[in-house]
Amino acid sequence: MIKYLSPEVLLFAYQQGLFPMAEGRNAKQIQWIQPEKRGIFQLGNFHISKSLRRVILKKDYSITINSCFPKVMEKCADRSETWINDDIYNCYCKLHEDGFAHSVEVWRNSHLIGGVYGVTIGAAFFGESMFSEAANGSKIALAYLHDRLLKAGFFLFDTQFLTEHLASLGAIEISQAQYLVKLEKALNKNATFLDINYSSDVETIAHRSTHRS
Repeated sequence: MIKYLSPEVLLFAYQQGLFPMAEGRNAKQIQWIQPEKRGIFQLGNFHISKSLRRVILKKDYSITINSCFPKVMEKCADRSETWINDDIYNCYCKLHEDGFAHSVEVWRNSHLIGGVYGVTIGAAFFGESMFSEAANGSKIALAYLHDRLLKAGFFLFDTQFLTEHLASLGAIEISQAQYLVKLEKALNKNATFLDINYSSDVETIAHRSTHRS
């Protein structure tokens, strides 16, 4: 069992189907999690509700990539209960510097209103956490993230757990055994998160899939 945390250990753990969590902000120990049920987005099946579609099409926001990764992590940890301690924060910031961890930011009037971050290995994106400081902030971030992963040729979009919030956007739950099969396939493929040929199209994102809301 992995007993300590470093950028190298993090990358190894993800490839085994593990991810780290601390019991709290001030916790000194790291727990390695491998849940029996795993949350994922099936790429191409991201659901945009009619209300979210209107929000996206309004375009009173702007999107950036990797413009303030540490700040996104800080925002994600800024809650009464968090699993992000100093060791986790420092290791993911180092992974970001090394090109393995990325963030999507949503801005409105120069204010950071939403964001999401995660780790990429091969054609797998391991979503770690998200935050929202305005209505739909994290949903907008996820919609743009999904579009980028889909167009860049990613195979796996891991959300770790399935929450009501993620399920409303189309995430599903699979067994750990199913997850490990998908993980192996993703690790044997190549995809580039910062694909220079990628461009976001608001109309395409907003109309990808709709359901009543």
